[in-house]
Amino acid sequence: QVQLVESGGGLVQAGGSLRLSCAASGRTFSSYAMGWFRQAPGKERKFVGSISESSSTYYADSVKGRFTISRDNAKNTVYLQMNSLKPEDTAVYYCGARSGRYGSIFVNDYTYWGQGTQVTVSS
Repeated sequence: QVQLVESGGGLVQAGGSLRLSCAASGRTFSSYAMGWFRQAPGKERKFVGSISESSSTYYADSVKGRFTISRDNAKNTVYLQMNSLKPEDTAVYYCGARSGRYGSIFVNDYTYWGQGTQVTVSS
């Protein structure tokens, strides 16, 4: 069982930065691949990026070059550094965990989810 808690969301102006954190419970965090997704009002949850057990990362085209995912296994935490934010990045951001070496772009491949954190980017 893994419990995930996101934090770090907030209101920021376009062009600004935020860093989201996802803290995980459990002693096997290092064996999980992690993913970040986001969901805007009235829309489906969409893939943002993922990080493997060995910290290999993969990003959606819409955030590539602006967002960076990292993990600190000693702290059971995964991070999403978001730079050059745009109004279209406004959404609730969720982290997910899945057993296995690599992340996935598909929501259903993740077993555990956090409660989400709101990110609002003003123009």
